[in-house]
Amino acid sequence: MIIGVPKEVKVNENRVSLTPAGAGMLTQSGHQVFLEKGAGENSGFLDEDYIQEGVNILPTAHDVWSKAEMIIKVKEPLPSEYELFQENQVVFTYLHLAAAGDLTDHLLQKNVTSIAYETIQLPTGELPLLTPMSEVAGRMSVQVGAQFLENYYGGRGVLLGGVPGVPPGDVCIIGGGVVGTNAAKMALGMGASVVIVEKSAQRMRQLDDLFNGRVRTLMSNPYNILSAVQKADLLIGAVLIPGARAPKLVTEDMVKQMKNGAVVVDVAVDQGGTIETIDRVTSHSEPTYEKYGVIHYAVANMPGAVPRTSTLALTNVTMPYVMELANKGFDQAIKENQALKLGVNTYKGKLTYKAVADAVDHPFNPLDEIL
Repeated sequence: MIIGVPKEVKVNENRVSLTPAGAGMLTQSGHQVFLEKGAGENSGFLDEDYIQEGVNILPTAHDVWSKAEMIIKVKEPLPSEYELFQENQVVFTYLHLAAAGDLTDHLLQKNVTSIAYETIQLPTGELPLLTPMSEVAGRMSVQVGAQFLENYYGGRGVLLGGVPGVPPGDVCIIGGGVVGTNAAKMALGMGASVVIVEKSAQRMRQLDDLFNGRVRTLMSNPYNILSAVQKADLLIGAVLIPGARAPKLVTEDMVKQMKNGAVVVDVAVDQGGTIETIDRVTSHSEPTYEKYGVIHYAVANMPGAVPRTSTLALTNVTMPYVMELANKGFDQAIKENQALKLGVNTYKGKLTYKAVADAVDHPFNPLDEIL
């Protein structure tokens, strides 16, 4: 198979979808790899590192897209890349189509076979390609939240860990999944007071055991959410429904009742956000805006700020699927791997993932019927 790795074009996105080690695995298996010049530099991988693994370096993204049977990326294609789509090409990346109707339309128009990292799902319900980035984003959410709580950034001037004689800051996490759990680990490590709002009683029991009672848990309902949000110095949105738009659990009215100078970090912003006042996506260069006296952080590619760690963590889990697609071809790979099959969002001009189809108001076409 001919595999293309373009440079990421999203603002401040510094990850790369293939490491030199991964490229070597592909070339040693007889595949061709084309990499856009400089694609790995911000993650610490030089073109020379790839050349040593048999990779061909091409000068432009157009060169890479035009040659490749399968494109592997980190983030969803942006409008500047739509014209580069090739008929019947496979694109393997994070897509988040439920919040991207325009991208969905262009993938369908070009008959692109798109496979979303975030909807590949194991029989256990685990999302293996989302987990490492959720771990990174969850830990970063507390790190950046602590920073923007500083008075210099417009925050309340609260130190999350407090000091002897001064109480710690209050962190409220909406959602007790991978993001929420990792956020709680970091917040506890800083010495903060932490509450997790979660809808699953079973998950709350697991969290109670995991943290040995050091984290308070609350059943998710409007009354409890409002109570926790009002008290929070740092509010973290950490809700995920695979493939679908995130539910708006924290309303605008709730945000109005937060403390002046409190900070909101919505990790679910790439799926539309779970906090109603997150009404725009920000970037690492301009990460925040203020609304109702509350600092809002809405960066959709948080792991891009720590690209070395994130690239290694991501490619650890994507490479087995990349190898399977390359070695077997798309048809055979999805026939043999149900988890990979669930990753297919568009195929032959049709939407094949129901949650996405519902979110963008397009007809849903089961992949089995098309095949």
